[in-house]
Amino acid sequence: MAYISQRGDYWRAEIRRRGYKPVYRTFDTKQQAQKWARRIEGEMDSGSFVDRSAAERTTLAEALTRYRTEVVPEKRHPYQEERRIDKWLKNDLAHRTLANLRGADFAKYRDVRRAVGRAENTIRLELQVIRHLFEIARKEWGMEGLPNPLDNIRKPSGSKARERRLRPGEFDRLKALLSASRNPWVAPAFELAIETTLRQGTLFRLRWEWVDLHNRVVRIPAEARGADNKGVPPVLPLSKRAVSVLRALAALSEDADERHARSKDGPPDIRTDLVGPVFATSTNAVICVWKRALRHASESDPELLTLRWHDLRHEAASRLFEKGLNPLEVASITGHRSMQMLKRYTHLQPEDLLKKIG
Repeated sequence: MAYISQRGDYWRAEIRRRGYKPVYRTFDTKQQAQKWARRIEGEMDSGSFVDRSAAERTTLAEALTRYRTEVVPEKRHPYQEERRIDKWLKNDLAHRTLANLRGADFAKYRDVRRAVGRAENTIRLELQVIRHLFEIARKEWGMEGLPNPLDNIRKPSGSKARERRLRPGEFDRLKALLSASRNPWVAPAFELAIETTLRQGTLFRLRWEWVDLHNRVVRIPAEARGADNKGVPPVLPLSKRAVSVLRALAALSEDADERHARSKDGPPDIRTDLVGPVFATSTNAVICVWKRALRHASESDPELLTLRWHDLRHEAASRLFEKGLNPLEVASITGHRSMQMLKRYTHLQPEDLLKKIG
C-alpha cells in the first residue's frame, strides 16, 4: 500500500514493496499522488515495473555532458559531435528531464530548423545525437524503462545526391583567384583535391612521411584511414599533375635559406627528407579563402555559389572514368567499397558518352 503524506504545499507518495527499491515522488495535489501510486503498484503487480527515477532526475543537459565525456571520444569525428552537443546545450529542451521529453518536442525542433533553412542532413545528424544518447541511457545508464522519443517522429530524409561538376572555364578562373590569395597553400590544395580524389579531412592531414614522389604514390597508414565508404586506399597512386603540385609544395615547405643554397646547384631535386604536414595551414583557413573566391567570382556568374568543396571529389571521380578507368580501378583510388556509392560520386559528361557510343 502506498504511503501518501503532505509536505508543506506538496504531497509525497512513497511505495515500499518486497523485491523492489523504494520509490517516491512529489506532486502538487493529493489526487495526482494517488493516481501515480495506483499506476506504479499496478506495474509492480504485473511484473512490468521499471524504475524511472534516474530518468526523472536527469536533465538533457546533464545527460549530454555525460555523453560528451563517455561516448564522444570514441567517435570517428568527435569534433563534429562536440559542435552538435554545444547547440543542444543552448536549446530550451536541455533544461527538461529525459523522462519529460516527448517526440512532439523534437518534431517541433525539426520544423523550426527547417524553417530557418538548415539542410535536411544537418537536422538529421543533430537529431541522431539525441537518439543515440537515449539509447545509451536506456542500455548502459540504468534507464531501461526510458522510451526513445526520436523513434516516434518522422526523420529528415538526409542529404540529397549532388551532381555539381566544374563547368568549362571554372577551373582556370577559380585557380587564378585562389593563386592570388596571400595563403600560398590554397591553390595547390584545390588542384590536389581534384587530382587525388581525397576528402577534405584526409587531404589536409597528409604528411610528407607518407609521400613517395619518386614512385608516385602516397602510402597512408592504417590509423589515418577511415572505414566503410569513408575509407581511403592504403596506397594512393599520383597523377603526373599531382606530382608536379607536390613538388611545388615541397619547395614551399623548405626553409628560404636552404632553398636559396640548393638553387645554386641548379633546379631542386625531389625532396625525400621532408617531415610534417604537407599543408602548413589549417583547413578552416583554406575554406575561408575558397568561399571568398566563390563570392567574388559569383558577381559575374551567380552559378558559382552552388559549388561546394566536396564537389571537387565528384569532379575527380568523374574525370577518372572519363580517362577510361573501369569501376574497380576508380574505386581503388577513391576508396569506395560500394559500387552504389561510387556511382553517386560519378557524373559523366553526355558529350563524352556520345563519342563512345558513336
